[in-house]
Amino acid sequence: MSFQVDIVKTVRSARRSFELRVRFDTTARRTVIFGPSGAGKTLTLQAIAGLVTPDRGRIAFDGATLFDADAGIDRPARDRGFGYLFQDYALFPHLNVRQNIAFGLMRGWRNPPARGDDDAAVERSLQAFELTEVAAQRPDELSGGQRQRTALARALVHSPRALLLDEPFSALDPALRDRLRAELDALLRRIDIPVLMITHDPDDLGWFGDAALYLRDGRIADAPAAVERLVPPRAARGPVP
Repeated sequence: MSFQVDIVKTVRSARRSFELRVRFDTTARRTVIFGPSGAGKTLTLQAIAGLVTPDRGRIAFDGATLFDADAGIDRPARDRGFGYLFQDYALFPHLNVRQNIAFGLMRGWRNPPARGDDDAAVERSLQAFELTEVAAQRPDELSGGQRQRTALARALVHSPRALLLDEPFSALDPALRDRLRAELDALLRRIDIPVLMITHDPDDLGWFGDAALYLRDGRIADAPAAVERLVPPRAARGPVP
């Protein structure tokens, strides 16, 4: 499995103009894109997921083109086959845990769900993520760890080809982060799915950085020496040509 990304995207507001110009090719099972806030990490992940359209360039996964500005290809987010974990989890406050997970299986009116199969998939997810006992509770009744597991279960319930993680631990109290890093690491080892994570926290590299890319001011760059020392030896370093 591999991600090939070569895109340009300019975002303008009343106060500033930001240009994202990102190019990388990774075959690692887990790739971490890290860097400071405002570097363009979330914009990069959203472009790969199909939530943002680049101005130009190409995105491919496992040899299949997902976006190609010159060829006029732009596959919708749902057709790209990725699971996406939002930074704030984006759980629906009026739905309980079971309903939030089931939402990940919605296919639209052109491809309606097979209700029996979907019910079984939701139940499997509840058990796998140890959420059965809180299945009837709403997000505001859950702990931080339970909310994260619910969001992960929703992202994975449809058996995606890869998992995209947007700052998965930033919404948690510091005391919870290491425990939930360990839980996520164990889960990813069990389901063996390609992962692309973005983070501003170098501690995430030790857990998930089979390959590491440093993003600064919208460009892949060399990591600062202080951060470089935290990158595990197996991780790729430096800019991608």
